[in-house]
Amino acid sequence: MTTHGNDARLTPSRLARRAIVYVRQSTQKQVEYNRESRELQYALAERARGLGWQRVDVIDGDLGASAGLAAAPREGFERMLAAVTLGEVGIVISREASRLSRTDRDWCRLCEVCQIFDTLIGDGERFYDLSSLDDQLVLGIKGTLSVVELKVLRQRLLAGTYHKAGKGELHRTLAPGYVLDGLGHLVKDPNQRVQEAIALVFSTFRETGSIRQAHQWFHHHRIELPVNQYRGKPRIVFQLPTYGFLSSVLHNPIYAGAYVYGRRPQEIRVLDGVLRKRQRSPVAPEQARVFLRDHHEGYLDWWDTRRTFA
Repeated sequence: MTTHGNDARLTPSRLARRAIVYVRQSTQKQVEYNRESRELQYALAERARGLGWQRVDVIDGDLGASAGLAAAPREGFERMLAAVTLGEVGIVISREASRLSRTDRDWCRLCEVCQIFDTLIGDGERFYDLSSLDDQLVLGIKGTLSVVELKVLRQRLLAGTYHKAGKGELHRTLAPGYVLDGLGHLVKDPNQRVQEAIALVFSTFRETGSIRQAHQWFHHHRIELPVNQYRGKPRIVFQLPTYGFLSSVLHNPIYAGAYVYGRRPQEIRVLDGVLRKRQRSPVAPEQARVFLRDHHEGYLDWWDTRRTFA
């Protein structure tokens, strides 16, 4: 952000208040790996001091928090808005307009309160006075472009995801009993102990007739099963199975050789006046967005699954 020491917008009344630097990254992955972006955002505090503000607060409580539609409320953003409405803030600074808002609703709220309470908005290039029509126009264009940019990026990401899933090549978390070979194909885990343990789940269920009884059988005989453990890098460990684990294995079509994507589509609902994302109940595998039968070698036949576990 360029320093304008003699800029008429830097009034004594604005400089007497405090400056707020708003720092945000959308995901925990960005927080962990994109440190340069975060450092550039924190550096805006010195820019604010260079413009003449003595009191500069950094609000970074929304690091790793999405600002998309129906995302959880951003505590830092709401705290910043509250400070502006109390007349305590002379300028709100963010590296880009997109850091401040990713939805039209939040963007309009921010611009409205900053205009009412005579607060400037700054980005990495310049700052804007919402009482100036020209500044309103430029900032409005930037905010609109930010929202459109997100939508375009999301559409591209989803298109790539759906295309990869349509070919049966999208694997986020592999179910125990399967690994990817050198060509990226889904194959049975070469560890014979893992294979035998997964096969034992299905044979035990056939014999006992229910998940609850199968769960009791494994615990009675102290037989451990392979589960995914996440400590940095996912790995397989053996432990006594939970009821939920057995249920997930017995209801997962991957073990019948089928690739399924999109069994639990998301929907947006209004709960207590707030938009919330939630997953619907799983649909039948054949009704999922992608269903590829005989995609890989299964631990049991697809039709045997339908007869035995229906």
